[in-house]
Amino acid sequence: MGRPMSTGAPTPVRSGDLRVGPRDAASARKLQLLSVVIPACDEEKCIASTVEHLHVELRLNNVPHEIVVVDDGSMDRTWEILQQIQKRIETLRPIHNPGPHGFGNAVVLGFDNSKGDALVVMMADESDDCRDVVRYWQKLNEGYDCVFGSRFVKGGGVIDYPWLKFWINRTANLFIRIFFRIRPNDITNAFKAYRREVIGGCRPFLSQHFNLTVEIPLKAIVRGYNWTVIPITWRNRQSGIAKLKIKEMGSRYLFICLYVWLEKYFSRGDYRKPSNESNG
Repeated sequence: MGRPMSTGAPTPVRSGDLRVGPRDAASARKLQLLSVVIPACDEEKCIASTVEHLHVELRLNNVPHEIVVVDDGSMDRTWEILQQIQKRIETLRPIHNPGPHGFGNAVVLGFDNSKGDALVVMMADESDDCRDVVRYWQKLNEGYDCVFGSRFVKGGGVIDYPWLKFWINRTANLFIRIFFRIRPNDITNAFKAYRREVIGGCRPFLSQHFNLTVEIPLKAIVRGYNWTVIPITWRNRQSGIAKLKIKEMGSRYLFICLYVWLEKYFSRGDYRKPSNESNG
């Protein structure tokens, strides 16, 4: 099955009654460096190919970058392999997470140890398409604060998606869309892009696990950062074991949704993006 192709530029989106678009050309600061943050736990079978393919794609498209791989307590040869490939990929920056472990903790550690003014969170198992990272970089440089990829819009797609996981994903995202009255339909997907100031403006983070994938985009929307959605593709991992445990994550996702929902309606705008950074 080939990669589905988009038929054109993404259309502007709305958040409630507010039209969300890029900053104008005068206020959009040109980005200097892309940091791709990849949390990895026991990914010895795929981490080398993930890093190598990403590096080639970014280099071919002249994207200034660093690849920050956070080894989140691996018990296999993941760290050893990262040390080996760092010798031939100069933009790779392996980081060891001494703990506490967890997907969210690893991602935040990657943020804290990265240098880029643009950030992409990417999975280590090659489920995300490297070509979409380039498209994220291009959209951020148009002036967007955030770029949310969706596998479930025209031009996007999934390959070998387990039916139970698909059903749970669609149900959870429908709940989030209705609960927050927003249009993005793939909020739970980790693969997204942000300007550095968005990450700073969404702190402090409460999520130590996969619920960080919901906390960041929802906070960004609620706090007034502009965003767009582009179609992306996803392929089920070909090796290793998935780390997301649905039974363990349900209550954590719900907690974060309730937390951000309360902020949206009861914080009186205390955490919103400063007005001098808004589109005007």
